[in-house]
Amino acid sequence: MNTTIVIPCYNEGERLNVDTFETFSRAHPHIGFLFVDDGSLDRTKDVLKSFKEKFRCDVLSLSKNSGKAEAVRQGFLKALLSNPQFVGFWDADLATPLTEIPRFIELLTEKPKLSLVMGARVKLLGRTIERNAARHYLGRIFATAASLTLGIAVYDTQCGAKLFRVTNNLNGLFTKPFLTRWLFDIEIMARMMQSASMSNQLVHRQKFADESIYELPLLEWRDIKGSKVKPADFFIAFFELLRLYRRYPRRVRHSPERG
Repeated sequence: MNTTIVIPCYNEGERLNVDTFETFSRAHPHIGFLFVDDGSLDRTKDVLKSFKEKFRCDVLSLSKNSGKAEAVRQGFLKALLSNPQFVGFWDADLATPLTEIPRFIELLTEKPKLSLVMGARVKLLGRTIERNAARHYLGRIFATAASLTLGIAVYDTQCGAKLFRVTNNLNGLFTKPFLTRWLFDIEIMARMMQSASMSNQLVHRQKFADESIYELPLLEWRDIKGSKVKPADFFIAFFELLRLYRRYPRRVRHSPERG
């Protein structure tokens, strides 16, 4: 398998759809799934056991609930051990359908300079994007704050569908635990730019982002009932953004001139 998708799961026993995963897996044998059970208290463990009996997949069980960020981080570290070409993460509720994954792979294949493809929930004609209005407008405000924190123009940092090209530097992005439980998407991008700066590759943040990161407007996305993110979490997230801003300063390190 040249692509591994990490699926973080916490109390998803009632929402995980074995038929959907099984059908997709059989149709795309080059795409594998690694489910991370983040210390679930419901029947998630039993559901994932049945998954392994129905189709080829892997399961990583964490002893206690550590949050989505840590579940994704642990999943990536395990996934990278099998040397895939691409590795990403996808929300377990499949708000972004699995059928979007091949589009992500196609982009990374066609554009070898890209390091990351991110799903973007943009309501365009001909697309099916069903999003709660309040969440949408709060999300737009948050996206502006995230852009200011990162120092780049980005539309949708929090969509739970992302795919990375596996490079020598990717493992380093996941070696250390993330500062926050929910804003790790933003922290990953901050680490990417910090890594480029340390290796004297980063001259301008926006230029680096334009060349390395691609936001792909999704064909389909739906708000799924049972989300663990509440409206109040958006306001808490602004304080978390401040922590990230302080931890990953926007100062750019330029390559020294050579004589």
